[in-house]
Amino acid sequence: MRSGSSTAEPCGSSASGLSTMAVYHHFGGIPELIRAVADRGFTELGRALSQVPVTEDPIADLFAMALMTRRVARENPHLYDLMFGLSTRRATYRPLSDSDVRSSGRSPAFRGAYVHLAEACARLVSSGRIGQQEPEAVAAQSWSYVHGCITLELADHFAEFADPVAQVLLPMGVNLAVGLGDDRERAQASHEAGARLYDSLTRGSEDQAVAE
Repeated sequence: MRSGSSTAEPCGSSASGLSTMAVYHHFGGIPELIRAVADRGFTELGRALSQVPVTEDPIADLFAMALMTRRVARENPHLYDLMFGLSTRRATYRPLSDSDVRSSGRSPAFRGAYVHLAEACARLVSSGRIGQQEPEAVAAQSWSYVHGCITLELADHFAEFADPVAQVLLPMGVNLAVGLGDDRERAQASHEAGARLYDSLTRGSEDQAVAE
């Protein structure tokens, strides 16, 4: 802000090195900038989920996606908060004309990430392992448990657990699968297979990071 001026720079512009005019020129305003950043996060999430191959076990695939999502969130928790409205829920920014900035579920970037989950849930319903129900509802329940658990973990609500994945996330996934109609032993085995699949997908990148 210039000396003697009563006009402050929009939040984020000075911190990022962008001028007020640059923000409005490229994005239209702060709400559009926030949505663009959130969309970038969903694009990265979609890229991560696309690394999980389609196997004969859709529940294993879903749990590998859950762990991949957790990895993305832990690598950039502030971006994750922004993607799911946790950083803007009390904001006083001007709402967008077509939808609120927090309604990321309407964006193509979100749909590009969510489609991986939706397709896996459709395969799960078709497999006959759970009761006949709408795949969209199964996907919404899966999305809710994964992101609810991750959000609580990022907020340190699971600090008392030595291994939040083994003690919270995996058992919750098993319980959801059983509630949907799967056999408990089979659901447990699938989640353990999903954890192994995730480990096989991420071990190479972790080894490379250590080498660098």
